[in-house]
Amino acid sequence: MPINRRDTLRLGLVALAMPAIARAAPANRITPIIEGLDEPWSLGFLPDGRVLITERAGRLKVFTDGGAFEVAGLPEVADDGQGGLLDVMVPRDFADTGRLWFSYSHPGAGGASTALGHARLEGDRLTGFTRVHEGPAVGGGQHFGSRVVEGPDGTIFLTTGDRGEGDRAQDPSRPEGKVLHFNAKGQPLPSTIPGGMPGLWSMGHRNLQGATLDSKGRLWTIEHGARGGDELNMPQAGRNYGWPIISYGIDYSGAKIGEGQVREGMEQPVYYWDPSIAPSGLVILKGAMFPDWRGHVLTGSLNSDLIARVNPSAGYDETRIETSETSRVRDIREAPDGSLWFLSVGNGAAFRLTPA
Repeated sequence: MPINRRDTLRLGLVALAMPAIARAAPANRITPIIEGLDEPWSLGFLPDGRVLITERAGRLKVFTDGGAFEVAGLPEVADDGQGGLLDVMVPRDFADTGRLWFSYSHPGAGGASTALGHARLEGDRLTGFTRVHEGPAVGGGQHFGSRVVEGPDGTIFLTTGDRGEGDRAQDPSRPEGKVLHFNAKGQPLPSTIPGGMPGLWSMGHRNLQGATLDSKGRLWTIEHGARGGDELNMPQAGRNYGWPIISYGIDYSGAKIGEGQVREGMEQPVYYWDPSIAPSGLVILKGAMFPDWRGHVLTGSLNSDLIARVNPSAGYDETRIETSETSRVRDIREAPDGSLWFLSVGNGAAFRLTPA
C-alpha cells in the first residue's frame, strides 16, 4: 500500500510526514535569477550555460549572462485554460544536434490536444519544427499534462492529462491520461498493453505534470488528484494506474470517485498527498550540492505555495520549503552545478536554491 501520513499517524509511526503538518525544511538561500516572466511553465539548461524558459502563452526565451531574447519558429499553440506551450526538454545530444523537444496544446477542429514535437535551435530561432504526436482535438482547457523525458536509451516519454474526462484515461486506444513512449526520432514504439494505441506505455493517469528519471534510469511521475489523491508513481510498462476507477481523493463535489482505493489489476501509487498540493515539476536529486538530499524527490505546489521534499529511503518522510518565493511553483530542476532552480508563477520569476 502507498504511504500517507494519515495512515502512519493512525499506526503511531510518527516519523513519516503528513502533508497538512509536514515538517519545515532547514533554511536555504533562495536567490532571484530571472524576473518579469509571464506564466512560466518549464525550464532547461543548455550545455553552454544558457537557460531556456517556456511561457504558457507560446513564448520560448533564452537567458544568458549578457541578457535575454525570444526564440522565433514555435508552432501555434492553443493558449486556453491550462493549455499553451508547456515543457521543453534538452536531450543529451543537444551539443551535436541542436535539437529541443516540446510538449504543447495543439489547436484543432473543435478544441485542442496534447502534442509532442522537436526542432533545431539555431541562433534566435527554431528551424524544422516537426510535430510527431497529437491526440484528437477535444474541447475544454483542462488537463493537458505534460512533461517530456529522455530515457537512458535515448527514447522519449511524453505524459498527458485526461483532458477533464476520466474515462479517456481507461481507453487504451486514446492518448489522454497516459505515459506515451517514442523512439529517438519521435516514432511511437509498440504498445505495452494489448490492443493499445502505438506508443502506449502506461494508462489510468489523471493529469501528469511532473516526470523525471532517477539515478538508475527509472521513470517517475507525479499527477494531480481531485480533492486529495495527488500521486507519486514509478510507472511500469503495461500497467494501469487506476484513474478514475480508484483514487485516494474525492470529487470536488464531495462525492466518491469510482470504486474506492484498491482494485485488482490496478497499481497503487508509491506515495500520495491528502489534502492535495496540486504538484507540478519533479526532480530526484543527484546531490552534488545537497549531498544529504541525494535521492530525494522534490516537487512544487500550485495551490499551497511550497516545495515538497520526500525521502524514499526514510519511509517517504516529507519536509517542506515554504517562503514568499515559493508561490505557485510550476517547475523544479537540478542545474548542472547541483543547485536547484524553480519557476514561481506567483512571482513571475525563476529562483536558485542553494545551501545556506
